[in-house]
Amino acid sequence: MAPCFAPVSDTAVPLYLMEQDQLQDWLQNQPKPFQDWVSANGFTAGCGQALLVPGGDGAAPVALAGYGTAAQRMRQRFTLAAAAEKLPAGSYQLQTEAQGLARLDAETLSTECLGWLLSQYRFSRYKSTTPMAAGLIAPASVDQVAIESLAAAEWLTRDLINTPAADMGPAQLAEAVETLAAEFDASVGVISGADLLEANLPLIHTVGRAAEQAPRLIDLHWGSSGPKLTLVGKGVCFDTGGLNLKPGASMALMKKDMGGAANVLGLARMIMAAALPIQLRVLIPAVENAVSGNAFRPGDVLPSRRGLTVEINNTDAEGRLVLADALTLADEGSPDLVISMATLTGAARVAVGPDLAPFYTDHDADAAALAAQAGPQADPVWRMPFHTPYESMIEPDIADLDNAPAGGFAGSITAALFLRRFVGESRYMHFDIYGWTPSAAPARPKGGTGQGCRALFAALPDLLGL
Repeated sequence: MAPCFAPVSDTAVPLYLMEQDQLQDWLQNQPKPFQDWVSANGFTAGCGQALLVPGGDGAAPVALAGYGTAAQRMRQRFTLAAAAEKLPAGSYQLQTEAQGLARLDAETLSTECLGWLLSQYRFSRYKSTTPMAAGLIAPASVDQVAIESLAAAEWLTRDLINTPAADMGPAQLAEAVETLAAEFDASVGVISGADLLEANLPLIHTVGRAAEQAPRLIDLHWGSSGPKLTLVGKGVCFDTGGLNLKPGASMALMKKDMGGAANVLGLARMIMAAALPIQLRVLIPAVENAVSGNAFRPGDVLPSRRGLTVEINNTDAEGRLVLADALTLADEGSPDLVISMATLTGAARVAVGPDLAPFYTDHDADAAALAAQAGPQADPVWRMPFHTPYESMIEPDIADLDNAPAGGFAGSITAALFLRRFVGESRYMHFDIYGWTPSAAPARPKGGTGQGCRALFAALPDLLGL
């Protein structure tokens, strides 16, 4: 099943989107039985309310969806989706021009329609689920194909993150990339196991060598002309913490530690489906950070592709290690822009919580272009600083870099500074995402989620001069 709008139908139920302060004025122009039904059912047009009003004297039914107040809408995203999930089965036609209804500009209408499609998502790999009952006919003014494409990319990201590590190890993640590549005529190369050492990708090999499935570097290419964009996604398919073993509670969600890979693949799907005129490369270091006799140890000093040495002070700070080699490889291709995405630090969650996608860049214009799209795309981001004075915190005595500085200060910033050391001269943007919705919200069920990808996709014309 793929996200889709309902087909056009003569029997579609008209759907009226009502702002709370408009409801009473609008009701005054409706028949008395209609008014009584609305009152008896307690419909006040609050955010997320939904009501089917039966037609009288042979008339067709209509549906009402609450759009609340502007202040209420500031506290959530995808308000229409909250109502859509409560509507009975059927096809619905949103009435966008009727007098007295909520007035949505083009961007808001598209976003609310996207939310409806995102509400259709069900993760049904391991048990049967009930499909969403209500279908929406695409309003004539929205780009149906583009919205369905955005939703499909989000579904891909969610599926990848939600799948447990037993079924989404490095090998299965590589297969998922190959499946995506086949859909869009992209090419994929994979370097795995000891071949990583021959290819001078020592950090990826070291982090993943203790696992049953061999570590690998997945390399997707698509497009032959235009600006070069390279996406790098952290693909730690499960993170035990290594020899610095995580406690059980901290390990429970570590199937999502490949959320960076899942997000860049969602973004790549958007780009390829839209046929953007760019040269796209996606690099995913796919590993499992496991425990065995050959696991890397605290105190080890490891070589990297860039030639910098890294002292290991905590094996649970492994994501930045595998990204380091991948970022070096990305930089060697002289891209116009490198973007990395990773579920990298708990410090980022402490700083901004699970809903915001914190990002780093040294380029104010890039930050502004991204921020300008976050609101319209209902995809919030927050700029964090590449604070260069903290560089000394990642410089130990016996190696070039420290993978886990002592002290606990500025954990997300020091991790970002660590990664920046491996990018060289390329223009660079880094996202330290959570990749998980801890509590269900409209259009965002509990589980894996995309963060920052829609905002990035919308900003690419400015970022790359398209």
